[in-house]
Amino acid sequence: MAQYDAYILNGLMAQLQRIEPGKNLEEAHMRNRQLISMWAYKMGERDRVIEKVVKDGKTYFVINDYQKLRNLFGMLLREIQRIKSEGDFKAGKNLVETYGVKVDQALLKEVLERFEKLNIAPYMGFIQPKLVPVMENGVMRDVKIEYPKTLIGQMLEYGKDYSFLPAYW
Repeated sequence: MAQYDAYILNGLMAQLQRIEPGKNLEEAHMRNRQLISMWAYKMGERDRVIEKVVKDGKTYFVINDYQKLRNLFGMLLREIQRIKSEGDFKAGKNLVETYGVKVDQALLKEVLERFEKLNIAPYMGFIQPKLVPVMENGVMRDVKIEYPKTLIGQMLEYGKDYSFLPAYW
């Protein structure tokens, strides 16, 4: 339930903190999140699966039925798979342009005002744990978890170890 809450919140509102007034979504991942969230919201509107609530001038999206939302996610996944399998460009374009591009400018204004008060960065970075095998006589017996000291250090290590492009240090 928490993951559905977080996904819908991000897809319909939180990610908008990175958009300038008057603009629409251009970045593919942002379009993806909004497409899924907005499609589920619109398809479940009659049953109030997700309800848009405005209270004291603030907008909230409340999930009223998690099972129906799960089913809606499944329906959308099935349709996207059909579009991909059949190469139905027209349906794919229609889906993206209908649900994934346009930004509700009034909601955007509200989101920007609400996030401005928080004074937090619009992007986050995560340090990933490093799983290190513990070997005994050539047999892995355990896995030790190590954490890098900094995100920058980890990203530089990833670039050095996993990039297909040459690294110049």
